[in-house]
Amino acid sequence: MQRFNKRSRWGRSLVPALVMAAAVGWVAVIASRADLPDSQVTQEQVVRGRYLVVTHNCGACHSGGNGSNPGQGNWLAGAVDNNDFFQIGPFKTRARNLTPDNLTGTGRLTERQIFNALRYGLRPEDTPDVEITSTTPQGNFPATPHYLAPPMPWPSWRHMSDQELWDIAAYLKHGIKAVSHKVKDSEGPKDFWATTYVPGPAPNKIGDYPLQTFPSGTEVFTP
Repeated sequence: MQRFNKRSRWGRSLVPALVMAAAVGWVAVIASRADLPDSQVTQEQVVRGRYLVVTHNCGACHSGGNGSNPGQGNWLAGAVDNNDFFQIGPFKTRARNLTPDNLTGTGRLTERQIFNALRYGLRPEDTPDVEITSTTPQGNFPATPHYLAPPMPWPSWRHMSDQELWDIAAYLKHGIKAVSHKVKDSEGPKDFWATTYVPGPAPNKIGDYPLQTFPSGTEVFTP
């Protein structure tokens, strides 16, 4: 959600970060939202999610570049106009409306779809409400996964705890007003992270989830 390289509201460039490929995993389909944790959302949970959204500067992209101020009118309503975009190679991508509006925002998404977007980089509108259990970045679901565009730095979010990601999802679904604001569709393929459109380091540079127990590799504890 935080911009990698910001120029101005009228056009933003990005140094593409990573390439992703689908990896091995397995899934268990969840029949209903009743199986999700904290299905009875509390204000405490929403406030925790709000803190994470604000401190991770989600508003820098999803509020038209106006920072992380929940009090502003276009808070998390997405790119403000057609000139508010990231340039990704030959394509333009735009920050989506994260408010719970049913037609233009995230209103029709479940908390789990948002959770999977943050942990696995999967486009929530293209991924069913499923539980993905995998130690690799994406798992292997769906068979032809559609990924988020590179401006969304989901690899920086996926090592958060389950509870933190559920809290963020709860805030986006239950903590902000729905704003009817249609963001123009982004250009380019729906599998940005797995294609050669975005040159970058090999997928194994991202590493597995969860992290190995400390210390590992070249790590050492020095009291």
